[in-house]
Amino acid sequence: MNHTLTAVDGEYGPSSPNPGQSNGRRRTGQTDPGDILVALLHRVGKGQQQAFGELYDLTAPRVFGLARTVLRDTSHAEEVTQEVFLQIWFTATTFDSGKGSALSWILQRAHSRAVDRVRQVQATRIRDSSYARLEYQPATDTALEAVLRDHDHQQLHTAMSMLTPLQRQALTLTYFDGHTYLVASEILGVPVTTLKSRIRSALIAMRAPCHAAAAGQSA
Repeated sequence: MNHTLTAVDGEYGPSSPNPGQSNGRRRTGQTDPGDILVALLHRVGKGQQQAFGELYDLTAPRVFGLARTVLRDTSHAEEVTQEVFLQIWFTATTFDSGKGSALSWILQRAHSRAVDRVRQVQATRIRDSSYARLEYQPATDTALEAVLRDHDHQQLHTAMSMLTPLQRQALTLTYFDGHTYLVASEILGVPVTTLKSRIRSALIAMRAPCHAAAAGQSA
């Protein structure tokens, strides 16, 4: 996965290796790790790419691990990790050491991004599922199919004449004009549930005469 940051508002962020991997850059000495991260964040806030690389090496495995735990998906976790460090590159100046540690500040952003991604994925699945349900077109009532198949327009006209104007309109749009429930509901300006209710009541009203017609033809 390519983790090179692209131009944003005329500025370029630094390139980053894959999450969880390190190119070996580490600070040595007796300095407290927390102080190192604070110093690196301050340098990143000044636009120093070398500091960003060091910060990435020190914290990317933790960010990636947290994202993967929340998302349970490596691909999404990698993308979230890149987004987190892009955010850090542009917002490092907002870090306040008086409100918490540098690592906590970074991981809070990682957790927030991961949770947002979970919600985004769930919303996409729900939207796709809902659209599929709305687009689903059930088979035509079998009794009505019998009349249509035999091209007995008189029987069909008789059955349709028993419907209310609203029922007839709903049935015409879906079964005769071939519109999906979603499109037909938009044409009529009613909810899909209302359209389905009209179609259901229309088919029930037509079922008796259609069955009678089919039985008469088979006699």
